[in-house]
Amino acid sequence: MNIPELPVLSTKLYIPQPRTRLVARPRLIERLKAGMDRKLTLISASAGFGKTTLLSEWAADCERPVAWVSLDERDKDSLRLLTLLVAALQTIEQHFGEAVMRAIQSQPLPEAESMLTMLLNEISTMPFEFVLVLDDYHAVGDRQIDHIIAFLVEHLPPQMHLVIATRENPQLSLSRLRAGGHLTELRDTDLRFTAGEAAEFLNQVMGLHLSAEDIDALDHRTEGWIAGLQLAALSMQGRNDIPAFIRSFAGDNRYIVDYLVEEVLQRQPADVRNFLLQTSILDRLHGPLCDAVTGQNEGAARLQSLEQGSFFIVPLDDRRQWYRYHHLFGEVLSIHLRTDQPDLIPELHRRASEWYGRHGSYAEAIGHALAAEDFPRAADLIEQAWAAMRRSRQETAVLGWIQALPKEIIRHRPVLSVEYAWALLAVGQVEGAEERLRDAERWLENSSLDRTPETSATDMCYVDEEEFRRLPGTIAGYRAAYAQAMGDIPAAITYSKRVLELVPADDHLRRGAAAALLGLAAWTSGDLREAYRMFSEGMANVRRAGNISDAIGGSIALADINIALGRLRQAMDIFQNGLLLAAEMGTPEMRGTADMYVGMSELSREQGDLDAAMQHLHRSQELGEQMGLPQYPYRWRVAMARIRQSQGDLDGAFELLQEAEQRYVGDFFPNVRPVSALKARVWLALNRWSEAAEWVHEQGLSTSDDLHYLREFEHITLARVLLHRHPSNLAHFQETLGFLERLSQAAADSGRTGSQIEILILQALAHHSQGDMSSALASLERALTLAEPERYVRMFADEGQPMAALLETAWNGGICPNYVRLLLLSFGKEGSGSAAKKAVGEPLSERERDVLRLLKTDLSGPEIARELHVSLNTLRTHTKNIYDKLEVNNRRAAVRRAEELDDL
Repeated sequence: MNIPELPVLSTKLYIPQPRTRLVARPRLIERLKAGMDRKLTLISASAGFGKTTLLSEWAADCERPVAWVSLDERDKDSLRLLTLLVAALQTIEQHFGEAVMRAIQSQPLPEAESMLTMLLNEISTMPFEFVLVLDDYHAVGDRQIDHIIAFLVEHLPPQMHLVIATRENPQLSLSRLRAGGHLTELRDTDLRFTAGEAAEFLNQVMGLHLSAEDIDALDHRTEGWIAGLQLAALSMQGRNDIPAFIRSFAGDNRYIVDYLVEEVLQRQPADVRNFLLQTSILDRLHGPLCDAVTGQNEGAARLQSLEQGSFFIVPLDDRRQWYRYHHLFGEVLSIHLRTDQPDLIPELHRRASEWYGRHGSYAEAIGHALAAEDFPRAADLIEQAWAAMRRSRQETAVLGWIQALPKEIIRHRPVLSVEYAWALLAVGQVEGAEERLRDAERWLENSSLDRTPETSATDMCYVDEEEFRRLPGTIAGYRAAYAQAMGDIPAAITYSKRVLELVPADDHLRRGAAAALLGLAAWTSGDLREAYRMFSEGMANVRRAGNISDAIGGSIALADINIALGRLRQAMDIFQNGLLLAAEMGTPEMRGTADMYVGMSELSREQGDLDAAMQHLHRSQELGEQMGLPQYPYRWRVAMARIRQSQGDLDGAFELLQEAEQRYVGDFFPNVRPVSALKARVWLALNRWSEAAEWVHEQGLSTSDDLHYLREFEHITLARVLLHRHPSNLAHFQETLGFLERLSQAAADSGRTGSQIEILILQALAHHSQGDMSSALASLERALTLAEPERYVRMFADEGQPMAALLETAWNGGICPNYVRLLLLSFGKEGSGSAAKKAVGEPLSERERDVLRLLKTDLSGPEIARELHVSLNTLRTHTKNIYDKLEVNNRRAAVRRAEELDDL
């Protein structure tokens, strides 16, 4: 038989078709239509009140496109729910949510709220109005899911109307939605059959011929409860004593259900009754699957017969190949199965697991194996599913499966133990990973690698021979990541090198990850040249492995290392090339692009182009946090704070730094510019010296400290505090100068040019404050010589009037005249008027005028390069020539200057 692909997802998106024999409910349909202009329609009623049936009837004639999700308990995971929402919306707009899906599949995973914001932003661009239905919401209702849906409702764009059908109220702010006129509600009392509807249902739909008296009695007994009426009708078919039957039952819904299901089941032939009971273990029903579970051979025909007989069965696709039982009916069947055939239940689950396993549906296969308590089989399946689950970022689901296994099963499976360790690391449970790795290592120590898979309860077990043979390299890689996360740099280096020894040359991803970890270790130690070399090698391998998203994310670290090395232009090249790579891959909004724009903003600010810096931050903000890495919220606020500081808004800068400090999350990158040190610098600018001094005390900083790269920025900040604190105390002044000299030598020895320039600037200002102009100009000239090739501006300009005065002296002395003139322009009125007004000598070429005309637009550098059909490097050469000829330092200034000279 040709078995169709399991529609595990598509059946959940199927809009149930209205039954041909249906009681029309125009009063309820009108209420649903009237609520379309509100945000939310909530249909909250007990089981069996026809919620899904009503919605399917309404959806069939709805004027707007309808997207539908049928939820179940497996959808409680926020990642799975977001995937379902995107998939549902793609049924009405094919390419909707592609960027969200890329974010879901990225590493590391953004917060759910960030991805939801991205989803809402895309919904707001939809050119038409539509409806999203979440059916059976009670199956997933917990705090995490309720928070997601509450956020969705609160920020719902006007294009979308949300419908929730549930047995119990979701934890949303319903009272606030009612007060705001945003909520339409249908409850049990609304959904009950009226006497007329009950009569139509019993006599026309169910084919009975009841008297008005019998209908009234039955309606009274069931209180209009639709499921009760349907069960009663099934029980009455073929009876002669209907009035007596109606009089024979009474009580609440549960009593009626038990009674009527008992009646229905007892009146079925044995083969039908067994089919109903045994297939109640299944969430979804498919003919061949039912045959495998029951051992019968007519599953497909049986399902069609049940549907035709109105037997509480719901089709899940148009071809009538997949069904499910009505939830209430299925629950009662399960209860009877546990009562009548309890010993058969594990075997039924085992059969279902085997069928799903043969058809590659591992999630269902594992679920049934666990339900059968066939833990060895479940463990085998988890190992087989691991690679796919890891690629799709479903470590949380894997973790739940593994934790459902007995510890003894896990302990005898080294491959599973290692997978367990990575799942723990992926969800942030770092400490638990160590024990799992040790379990696997003990098997490797005590066993030969030439074993074959075994399944004994006492011996080592594994499924994939190749995965087992790769375990030493895999364990070494996970240990390196574990050590890096714990801050144990020597161990991270040791394990990373071991990976390179163990992993074959063609395993680009693992070798790339190991090389990148070595680069991070070197970065943390302050050896930036080695850090750049190793991290570059790592990212090249990652890219060869096809993991472009990871390569783009890694380019942010490469740019940061270049900035510390004083290579601003190269850092900008890395960011722009990363954006070009993302565009070439057809995914210009790939994860990490938001961080690249933040990095470009920092570079533009440093090179004196505050307008461009703001533009980059705004572009980053448009992309949103979902397109950023975990540190994006922190980095964005720091970048904006530094712009505010350059603009003179010190209070605004400090407020942003406060926010950044709260949003900081640690990662594998070293934190070499702590927010607390940035705040101390703002305190100094605000003349709040006591608070800056208190920061020094809290950090335990001293001029006698041993120097380490991780504290270099803090030590430079310490020198700033000391220079402000003891400007006239010669002994303290000399001590601070000696400290600065130590810092300068350490930075120079390791090639940290960015730090070296700042230290030389501080030395120049310190000498200038003491009237030692010769020493001041000597330090300044060294700083200018290092800074000029990379066009540093704010490093000098942010020092304020003392630096402006020192630069004027340098200008008059002929020190780096072209560069000093450029720097003086950044001080505005505080700079040299004659320098600012100096006429341009060499005219612009025609090609440079072409570039300049495009610089006047909002196009980015890569976009201008594509427009002119030149490389990015060629464009930068033209741009540098334009800046030099016009004696400016940013594109807007270049445009203004060219307009003044009528050279456009």
